[in-house]
Amino acid sequence: MNFGPGEARLLGLTEQEAASRLVSDGPNVLPTQEERGLLQLLSGVAREPMVLLLLASGTLYFVLGDPHEALTLLASVVLVIAITVFQEGRTERALSALRDLSSPRAQVLRDGQAHTVPARDLVRGDIIRIAEGDRVPGDALLRAGTVLTVDESLLSGESAPVTKKPSSDAVLEPPGSEGTSSLFSGTLVTSGRGVAEVAATGPRSELGRIGTSLNPSKSLERRCSAKWTSSSGAWPSLPWASPLS
Repeated sequence: MNFGPGEARLLGLTEQEAASRLVSDGPNVLPTQEERGLLQLLSGVAREPMVLLLLASGTLYFVLGDPHEALTLLASVVLVIAITVFQEGRTERALSALRDLSSPRAQVLRDGQAHTVPARDLVRGDIIRIAEGDRVPGDALLRAGTVLTVDESLLSGESAPVTKKPSSDAVLEPPGSEGTSSLFSGTLVTSGRGVAEVAATGPRSELGRIGTSLNPSKSLERRCSAKWTSSSGAWPSLPWASPLS
């Protein structure tokens, strides 16, 4: 599929510019992390300062002769760890599903010539060709072509496709916006064809920001704290903070 004469007026980047931006911005891929087994997940949660503090508190209650308080505290800690490990597994599966939505290849215009390149090599400023049935390989702005309809349900939650109109000076707007020029990585073109200018790739794309927020490498301390508060209603009275009854 070649670029038409009108579309070819958008010359795109040079190969040198694309290579330079690839070095500065990094590849157009979602955040990745080596898949962890159950023991690795348990080890990661158990090393969190908040969990260590609660385990130490429960042990100290035992030493000070209050087994009821100690068992209650330790049972709650076990529950928090179990919930956290379960959610970590779900998070890793969600990240894998997001990566599966990424387009494997993209048709770009560089040095005035059409090239098919791996989508991971796409950079800001690249001019790409998209058509019905394609997944958009990066956040982009529709610059030429026909009116498109795009399924953005994975980002907006709206089941109906939205229309996209070409514009030479538009900027990115939120997903689900009707009649804009904004296209988003991972969304599906359901009709039409056009030429778009890539505006964001990898973790800076809308899909990438979701992936970053889900990344299991983030600290678990805040999540463990939230789970403790929601499950018990308040923080436990630590044995060194108040006398035993």
